[in-house]
Amino acid sequence: MSAPYFRNIIDYTPERIVSTVFTDDCRVLLFGETGIGKSTLARLLTMELEKYGRPSFCLSADPGSPAFGIPGAVCLGKWEPGGWQLICFEALCTLDAGRFRLPLVSAVRRLAERLSSGILLIDAPGVVRGVGGAELLAGLVEAAAVNAVVLLARKGKRVHLANELDVLPVDVYRVEAADEARFPGKRQRSRYRRFLWDAYLNNATEQKIPLADVKLTGTPPPSTAKHEWQGRQVALLHRRRTLALGEVTAVQGNNLLVRMPAAGQTADQLLSRDACCNEKGELRTARPFASRYFQFVPPPDVVSAGTSSLPAGPRPVAHIGSAVCILVNGLFGDPLLHVRLRGQKRSILFDLGEGCRLPAKIAHQVTDVCISHCHFDHICGFLWLLRSRIGVQSPCRMYGPPGLAGHIDHLINGIHWDRVGERGPRFEIAELHGKELHIWDIRAGRKGMTQSASKTIDEGILRREALFTIRAVTLDHGIPVLAYSFEHAPQLNIRKDRLAAYKLRPGPWLHQLKSRVASGKRSAMISLPDGTRRSVQEIADELLVSTPGETLAYATDLADTPENREKLKNLAHGAHTFFCEAAFVDADKSHALRAGHLTTRACGEIAAASHVRYLIPFHFSKRYEKDPGSLYDEIKAVCSQAVVPKYDDRSID
Repeated sequence: MSAPYFRNIIDYTPERIVSTVFTDDCRVLLFGETGIGKSTLARLLTMELEKYGRPSFCLSADPGSPAFGIPGAVCLGKWEPGGWQLICFEALCTLDAGRFRLPLVSAVRRLAERLSSGILLIDAPGVVRGVGGAELLAGLVEAAAVNAVVLLARKGKRVHLANELDVLPVDVYRVEAADEARFPGKRQRSRYRRFLWDAYLNNATEQKIPLADVKLTGTPPPSTAKHEWQGRQVALLHRRRTLALGEVTAVQGNNLLVRMPAAGQTADQLLSRDACCNEKGELRTARPFASRYFQFVPPPDVVSAGTSSLPAGPRPVAHIGSAVCILVNGLFGDPLLHVRLRGQKRSILFDLGEGCRLPAKIAHQVTDVCISHCHFDHICGFLWLLRSRIGVQSPCRMYGPPGLAGHIDHLINGIHWDRVGERGPRFEIAELHGKELHIWDIRAGRKGMTQSASKTIDEGILRREALFTIRAVTLDHGIPVLAYSFEHAPQLNIRKDRLAAYKLRPGPWLHQLKSRVASGKRSAMISLPDGTRRSVQEIADELLVSTPGETLAYATDLADTPENREKLKNLAHGAHTFFCEAAFVDADKSHALRAGHLTTRACGEIAAASHVRYLIPFHFSKRYEKDPGSLYDEIKAVCSQAVVPKYDDRSID
């Protein structure tokens, strides 16, 4: 094969590369995968050119792993003693060069046009595969008016985009990468990005930006989704020229509070894509709005074989802290919310509608079931749970309104248990009577139920563990019904920089440390890998950082009354995700009043008043299965936080 990048092979020697490739006025593209040494080679070539009085410029075109300048931007720099000095930049507000390759190429073009003469090195992104890599390669060569390409590749390794390199209208020189060139780990790249970002924001101040005064451009989240703006990298533009970049610190009404250097000029646009600082202060790529937490295709471990024909509509899957929440029977089916606690082989159920979609192994791992009330579509799945738990010795806790224990007892006693022996499933039923919790023990194969305890509870707390709290409130549906909240405990994360600073090896002791902090045993002593012993309080203060836990709220089958609204608003206030019924459209309000259900408008108004982050309306009347859009139109009109499935997903069952 006679491709130019095989003919023009040069040793990894700056002197040889400079003498072979460079002319007085040239533009050279350094191309290769991430970690191949492009930035290092750019620095070495520049230092070599300086020896001969040939100053050069560098265009850092990788927004995710910049050699210098500002992450999330394309930067033009000039070499000075001590390193690259930033001259100007164009904001991208993304770290993803492959996805946003057209804006990147446009930014490179505008910066390259600022140089009328001299030597320019273009440090290309490490996107070297597929359509994205091919388009980016050709686009950069044209945009920067490149004269030559230096391809960095490892000895004996396949060269990607071989055909695309072959047809470039410029000379291509292959240079074997240095042996010490290594792919940087995610943590290393993240630390360096944060270092560059902090350096840029060193003299920044918090500025208020009225959204009404600027046009949003790029791929910004909805202006009403306040939580999605937190930490976003944004840029102020004037006639497409970048004035300044910044980091959103808060949303106040229709204003963004942004930490950024002074722009020096009035902006007419605000650019936002997907670069965002997370809770740990790392500059990362944010997932698109809502898809971070929601899917509409359940994981395979929660769907039994042979159930795909059951009509139900889209089945939302939400990710909340350490839990995966699946609305098992979909938006139109029987209420059954499965909350799977990752890493614990443990499940919690909210309501017990038709259960055949869940495999028996899930029933074995169910520890708690929260029943709203005992209408058929909320309790019929109990027989699936009962059968699946035969032989399971641990009791299953169930919570619900007054009368739940009697209903469960009658369901169990409708079956002949002469052969179950000691393998009969056990249940601990807790009924909420005002501020009293009455607890009953029931076991299949043994007649009768026994009241084992009665206790007073505070603030509706039914169960509190180190990892979560379950809370309930009684609402009116013509009969008492319970709405629930599942509240994660604060999340404890290890500060790995501190761990490294103290030269402590990670291991099981860190899990022990977290467990003791979560259970309040801060005065206990803990053994460290270096052989010393310290108090949990002391080492936790140095190594752990706590972030607030997230809350799931669940409410279905309630009348639209002022009292119900107020109670539910207090329960769901600030929840991360709110599963709330929306049985009828507003035009069918008379049906909702007669049946004691919420309309779409009432659902949206309650969620908006509760300031929830995401609303998942469900338990829709089947009369709307052919036109779900009408439901969402009314909900979105009063609550922008509603998560709307793509209508292509309506057939997913």
